[in-house]
Amino acid sequence: MLYYLFNYLDQAGVPVASVFRYLSFRAALAIILALIISMLFGGRLIRLLHRQQVSDDIRELGLMGEQKKKGTPTMGGIIIIAAILIPTFLLAQLNNIYVILMIVTTVWMGIIGFMDDYIKVFKKDKGGLRARTKIIGQVGLGLIVGYTMFFHPDIVIRQNVSSNGSQQVIGTINRLNFEDDHANQKKVVIDYKAPISTVPFLKTYEIDYSVLLKFLGGDYRYWAFLVYIPIVIFIITAVSNAANLTDGIDGLASGVSAINLVCLGLFAYFSGNIIAAQYLNIMYLPNIGELVVFSAACVGACIGFLWYNAYPAHVFMGDTGSLTLGGIIAVLAIAVRKELLIPILCAIFLAENLSVVLQVSYFKYTKNKFGEGRRIFLMSPLHHHYQKKGLHEAKIVTRFWTIAILLAVLTFVTLKLR
Repeated sequence: MLYYLFNYLDQAGVPVASVFRYLSFRAALAIILALIISMLFGGRLIRLLHRQQVSDDIRELGLMGEQKKKGTPTMGGIIIIAAILIPTFLLAQLNNIYVILMIVTTVWMGIIGFMDDYIKVFKKDKGGLRARTKIIGQVGLGLIVGYTMFFHPDIVIRQNVSSNGSQQVIGTINRLNFEDDHANQKKVVIDYKAPISTVPFLKTYEIDYSVLLKFLGGDYRYWAFLVYIPIVIFIITAVSNAANLTDGIDGLASGVSAINLVCLGLFAYFSGNIIAAQYLNIMYLPNIGELVVFSAACVGACIGFLWYNAYPAHVFMGDTGSLTLGGIIAVLAIAVRKELLIPILCAIFLAENLSVVLQVSYFKYTKNKFGEGRRIFLMSPLHHHYQKKGLHEAKIVTRFWTIAILLAVLTFVTLKLR
């Protein structure tokens, strides 16, 4: 909203108003505003949650310090959501399809997480929202995101191609302008739609999901949404649930999420800048630069939430926050066409999720084979394994943050290590 106000003032000739045209300024302002909102609003919300006795039951797992956490309020993810949405509404272009998609993701996943926490806290049902209902909600978001990414006319890839060359695309090609190169050959700048994603470590190679339907022959590319949308659904469901599992000790999920969001925000900036995109040899995605403002708000919200969530935590984010952050990270990665980098960038989430899958699977296998269930880890998810080994949770969180930073750097440099 402020963006449109200052844009009007800029057109009216007010000199200072022009600063709002710059993404860097609005992104910096979004971080600051998100920090202020989360820190000021957070304290008041925590006091309200205390008065309403909004706290989740702490399971007795035999972990060090778990009894001290009893009575700590949950549903603190409301702080994160507010600190994301308010700066976004104030500073971003609200008619941008990418921004709209991220707002829908934040609200949608926030509602699912809130319902889960509400059932746990007020209905005294430790199971929370039924797994099937939660999955249906995640699939619903995946359908919205996948359909929008595939069919919306404003979501395109822009590329220079030689007029005498061949370019396999689907949908309508919008010819923007011509220019002569050094060989006196004409080049055409085109916008085209295709379900394409960057493949890490491979130079000038991007995967087109439609090739999975090549066996159909004919115009198989027009049916690519049958492959693309299920992939989007899988990514959103997997990452959001993995982020939920990671939220087990103070400051872990919020800190790792902030690191991941910084990396994705940089991807959005470089993908939306034609000069940077050409230098890094990545897809230029028109209009995606506005996601820098949204990503900055997310980073500020996560860091501000750490003010209360770092050890010893005064509030837990609950599923309201963890599912929301996981969904945001997944959709951001899909929007910037870097979802195949998720196993590297979100390796902490992946490891936490994989540890649970391996633990449960191995326990069931050994119970059926030997009559007694055996375990790979002392406890899953993975952070509890290290707690069982005697490491203090603050040390575990710090080490996981360090690994997350290294993974984020590695993810970013994959753009040049190809």
